[in-house]
Parts: sequence; structure tokens; C-alpha cells
Amino acid sequence: MIVITAPTGDIGGQVLERVLDSGEAVRVVARDLSRLPEHVRAQAEVIQGSHGDADTITKALEGADRLFWLVPPAGRDYADSAEHYYLEFTRAACQVAASQGVRVVAVTSLGHGYQGQAGLLSAALAMDELFVAADVHYRALALPFFMENLLRQVPAMAEQGTWFMANASDRPLPTVATRDVAATAAALLLDASWSGQARVPLVSPETLTPEALAEVISETLGRTVHYRQTSLADFHAAMVRRGTSQAMAQDFVSMVQAQNSGIYDAEPHDPGTARTGFRQWCQDILKPAAHY
Repeated sequence: MIVITAPTGDIGGQVLERVLDSGEAVRVVARDLSRLPEHVRAQAEVIQGSHGDADTITKALEGADRLFWLVPPAGRDYADSAEHYYLEFTRAACQVAASQGVRVVAVTSLGHGYQGQAGLLSAALAMDELFVAADVHYRALALPFFMENLLRQVPAMAEQGTWFMANASDRPLPTVATRDVAATAAALLLDASWSGQARVPLVSPETLTPEALAEVISETLGRTVHYRQTSLADFHAAMVRRGTSQAMAQDFVSMVQAQNSGIYDAEPHDPGTARTGFRQWCQDILKPAAHY
């Protein structure tokens, strides 16, 4: 039995579809069952609730031997820090997985070994340590910047010909497409041969600066799209204006500071461990989203 968490999210939904296609027995954990497609409700066993809840995850893992683990965005559950949220959300699943010998495939950050504070990325790395310390059979999908993050920038690209982040404009930023993450996760979930613990870095074939990413976007869309680097202070203020708590906004700022300081370089990885290049992603995903 394979248990899939976050099945209505981008990555979790793609993992679920791949696993369902295999014919394996599947169980999903979801808070809002109305967001599950009808074919999923017909093919998979469904547990309603949060996978961060001890009773819910215990029920979900009963008789299971494999788990896809993804900590969802905190929302209102955010306490004093990202690390506190990640660890408290994960603790029960870690304990049950350890006691039952469940093999876990988890979404985490690239950057193991980084010594500074990195907000959300530090929280993900602390989650890894929780599983490792419990001696869980574990595969950590170590990921850099998601290409899909740029989909939030489509309105600004269309209306202003510009997209905005606080990442350094001239520092190479490793990226990955979520479809490559899902393909790797599904393959590991369906592979009965592995055990123990390992990290699995996934990085696209080329690592481009945000300015170079903007050039590829411009060529793909057939119009000039510039990259504008905002200050960390403006980034923080914009998040707070949108209703983000001060603590969460600071964790996002710390994440970008770490990206600008080379957190992804702290962990050895090879370009091309993920198949999708940025230009191909722009053609397949960004261009249709921008209605070009």
C-alpha cells in the first residue's frame, strides 16, 4: 500500500496520477475531499484529515509500506518559525514510519550542509534530520528553486513586461520542474529494491541567472520581459501587506538570503539530474499559462 500526502497539490497530484497508473493499491490523505477528482475517489482509498495530525496519519499508514511525504504551506497553522511548523507537522508521521518500517520519499530542499539560517529551507533540512535520526528508510528529494514559482509572475510579465524577485540578478539559480520531481518520486515509490537513507538532488540541465531566465522567457513569449531585483526589505514589506505574518515573511527573506549566499552550492549535485530544461518548461508550461 502506497500512501500519498498533499494529493491535491501540484507535486502530490502528479505523483498520485503516476502511481494510480501503476495499478498499485493507493491511499490518499486530504483535508478537502471535494478537491479530489472523481477518478481518484473511485480508484484510491481516501482518509480525510490533515497528515500532520497524529490520529489521521496513524490511520493512513495502517498496513502501508510506502509513503510520499510533503509538508503543505503553513497558512494559519504557522507558529513562531518555519522549523517549528515543519517539525511539529512531521513528528507523528516520522514516529509511525519508524515503528512500522515504512519507506518514505519526501520533498525537501537542496543545500544539506549549509551553515547559515535559511528560513523555509532550513526547516525542510531539519525535517530530514528528524527522519534520519529515527532510522526511517528515507529518500530525500533535494530540490532547488521550482520553475513553477514563475507562474505567479505571469500577470506582471503580461501587464508590465517585468517580473520581480529578491534573488540576485547575476547569481546562477538552480531550478527544477515539478514534473521531474513527481516522476522521480513515483519511480522510488514503485521500486521495492531500496532501503536505508539517501539524498536525491534534482537539478535541471542548465543553471541560469534570473537575468538569463528573463532572456529565455522573452524568446519563448516573443516579447521582451525584464527581470527586476527588489530589495529584501521591499520583499518583506510586500509579503506583510498581503497578510503574511511577520515571522513567515522573515523566514521567506532568510530563504532568499540563503539562495543569494549559495545554499544550493553547499550540497554536491550534478546538472541534468532532472530532465526538463528551462526553455522546454517555458514552451510547455509558461507560454500556455501566458496565453501566447
